[in-house]
Amino acid sequence: MRMEELSTPCYIIDEDKLEENLNVLKSVMEDTGCKILLAQKAFSAYATYPLIGKYLCGTTASGLYEARLGREEMKGSHSAKQMETHIFSAAYRDDEFEQIAEICDHIVFNSFYQLARFRSLALAKGAGIGLRINPECSTQEGHAIYDPCAPGSRLGITSGAFAGQNLDGVEGLHFHTLCEQNSDDLEKTLEAVEEKFGEYLQLPQIKWLNFGGGHHITRADYDIDRLKTCIRQMQERYQVQIYLEPGEAVALNAGYLVTQVLDVVKNGEYAIAILDTSAACHMPDVIEMPYRPPLQDSGEAGEKAYTYRLAGPTCLAGDVIGDYSFDSELKPGDKLVFEDMAIYSMVKNNTFNGMALPAIVLKKGDECRVWKRFGYEDFKGRL
Repeated sequence: MRMEELSTPCYIIDEDKLEENLNVLKSVMEDTGCKILLAQKAFSAYATYPLIGKYLCGTTASGLYEARLGREEMKGSHSAKQMETHIFSAAYRDDEFEQIAEICDHIVFNSFYQLARFRSLALAKGAGIGLRINPECSTQEGHAIYDPCAPGSRLGITSGAFAGQNLDGVEGLHFHTLCEQNSDDLEKTLEAVEEKFGEYLQLPQIKWLNFGGGHHITRADYDIDRLKTCIRQMQERYQVQIYLEPGEAVALNAGYLVTQVLDVVKNGEYAIAILDTSAACHMPDVIEMPYRPPLQDSGEAGEKAYTYRLAGPTCLAGDVIGDYSFDSELKPGDKLVFEDMAIYSMVKNNTFNGMALPAIVLKKGDECRVWKRFGYEDFKGRL
């Protein structure tokens, strides 16, 4: 069917745009020899994994279930291409770790206690062991909640904690410090990594260095040449395999959330359009980041003739998406299309107030195919 025929609300994954992003990432790998993995925490729509597997080298996970999903669903374009499964968790559970060690090629630990506790089992299962490091180099602006290098961060081991530790079996280091950033921030971070951890990168047992995620590689203004220089320099200096694990860059601008106006109400100077989608339930980053998703055929408040506050139907007073303006008045039944809604949407949505989850639709060219619908049992089954 076509987009205009779809029932709302629904997420649409644009496979053409997804493939466009994947080609950019593939070119980085081909030009540098690095390996790029899909960070499933941002995008886990496994219906697209056969496509992603034609380009990338595997997946990275934050826990057992993501690791299973990546191992089971991400396949290479041919049998000779082995998909890798990597994992990092701030702390692993005793009752899950054996399964994790069986599934994952690389396991990254967040502390020397966790390393000591699980080292033998990981090595016995043939998993490569890494440590997450904290270079204590903040490059982000805004909210500390997204900064793994913020004071008091629980993520990553600082250089001072390495003294006297047993590094037996450790073959790689991992850092993840960026969030939607350009390669100049990566360059700055690498300077701190070398300053504080260069002596460990020089150990003969170290085979790989993982740059983590947060690299907005497929954004129009991203400096890809600088990224390639960063990769090549670290490879040449330390003779290590470089990994990157972006999530957003894979599916950036490759998804939509189609919604419908249910009602328009007035409160003083505000005209409020109540939609059949919810910020709290279906686009949580709007509230958490905060984030204002782009909306087709709209402008900033006051830019066009008619300004509306777009809001969800839940009981949460703050279930507000934002203020947008339009060329004509909104009325019940009108459809709106939010853009860049593939990332951190399906992986974070919820059924607060008994809200139904949006269907997931795959789009190729102008044709749309409903991949998955959700109903009452999906709500009930969580409780």
